[in-house]
Amino acid sequence: MSTLEPEVEASPAAPKPRILVVDDEQVIRDILCEFLALEGYDVANVGDGDEAIAELRIRQYDIVITDLKMPRVSGIQLLEKISAENIDVITVIMTGFGTVETAIEAMKKGAYDYVLKPFKVEEVVRIIKRGLERQRLKAENFRLREALTLYRVSEAMATSLEIDQVLDVILRATLDESGGEVATLHLQDPATGSYVERIKRTQDDIEPVIDSHMPNLELTILQSHLELGKPILAQGDSALRFFTSTSSERPLHSFVAVPLQVAGRLIGMLNVFSFSVAKSFDEGARKMLSVLASRAASAIDNARLYDDLLERNDELRKANHNLENNYQHTVMGFAQALEESDRYTRGHSERVSGYAGLLAEKLGMGPTEVRTIVQAGLMHDIGKIGIRYDMLNKPGRLTKDEITIFREHPNKGRRIMAPIPCMQNLIDAAWCHHEWFDGAGYPRNLSGQDIPIQGRIVSIADAYDAMTSDRAYRKALPHAVAIKELLRCSGTQFDPELAKTFIAVMEEYRKTAREAGHFDLVPA
Repeated sequence: MSTLEPEVEASPAAPKPRILVVDDEQVIRDILCEFLALEGYDVANVGDGDEAIAELRIRQYDIVITDLKMPRVSGIQLLEKISAENIDVITVIMTGFGTVETAIEAMKKGAYDYVLKPFKVEEVVRIIKRGLERQRLKAENFRLREALTLYRVSEAMATSLEIDQVLDVILRATLDESGGEVATLHLQDPATGSYVERIKRTQDDIEPVIDSHMPNLELTILQSHLELGKPILAQGDSALRFFTSTSSERPLHSFVAVPLQVAGRLIGMLNVFSFSVAKSFDEGARKMLSVLASRAASAIDNARLYDDLLERNDELRKANHNLENNYQHTVMGFAQALEESDRYTRGHSERVSGYAGLLAEKLGMGPTEVRTIVQAGLMHDIGKIGIRYDMLNKPGRLTKDEITIFREHPNKGRRIMAPIPCMQNLIDAAWCHHEWFDGAGYPRNLSGQDIPIQGRIVSIADAYDAMTSDRAYRKALPHAVAIKELLRCSGTQFDPELAKTFIAVMEEYRKTAREAGHFDLVPA
């Protein structure tokens, strides 16, 4: 039995890619709209560039196909407006004046490709398909890069309580992820309540050159926005209200500021600047920096606390307690990074963690071992980061290639945690929870007692929750059915003694929860 792999043949109804056709000739628009609709695309059309910009401001499109020569706003001017407003869309130029110079100019303005009139609809469709695949890969790479950045930063912050080192890691990651030229971090002075620039970093670390044209932040206005938890994303002149003065020598082009908050209290501001017209920050950069700032705020707060406690030897125990809390938050953050965007698996790792902890206690493990099992349950599926969302939730059978990718996630989990010192004792759960007791599992075909105890415990908890939870390919199974399946697979997929103990534990847990009126805590 494979409790986690889909068996149903039905396929999901994926959203149609949206295409906007822009041309002053109605007949051209009609031809493209008709053929592209037959190809399964959601198509709209407008007659000029101004109408196109208005449409793009209110609706999300994947691709714009625009004529080059149009009255009022040309295709090139439309490209410039799309770039200036940071609209995330692929643009294809149509032209009857096809020259190498035309193509080069269009590409410089941000066009993905171009077609010559009179065109063949099949050629347009091929370009659209290539463009959509490029967008898919771009989005997938961004999600993976975002996840890896959070791991790298969280690792550094979890293993260091030196505040200067933590701040340096934050700003380095900010510059790497945003592509900005300068990043600064202002922290609140606990004594005065004012915000002071604590650290500044540039891409090339040439601070004297940067200082000659750095704008002066209007901290009062920034504070009024950020205290409400409102990040700031501003371009060009619209950013000027956040500064008391700016340099005319090299004016600011794009600006992002995000709050660092602890328990709803603003403790600092993370800012990134671009002085180049070639780099405008977008909503993706703002979102990424907001996530980074939330991790940073906790680390900074812990580091400050640790500095204070070092001065008072009688409170060192409290410092250790906060270190443990920081570690716990890091583990929870990793688990949530995987499940946040997936409604089908949201809460899965937390439930597996709880079930695994109950079994560990029943087996007579000590508090430290039980805590390790609980944390291991949270982390067991971390290797799924980077696997496409549509594959993880595919209603139909997985292809051979998809199965190969899916079965690689235990190895990925091990590779993600291996470099992180505080994760060493959690690796076995991620690496071995798909091993079978009879040796037929993966990725190493371990069997019997050769499978680490973490892997055998989490395997049972994982399978039980998978069966009793809604998935894309089926509704949740009743508790009684899941128990029968665990019994049926004892000795093959599961350690028979652990499975027997787990079933007894769950019966006790269900009885206690129901007697307390907590019916929502147990599967039906």
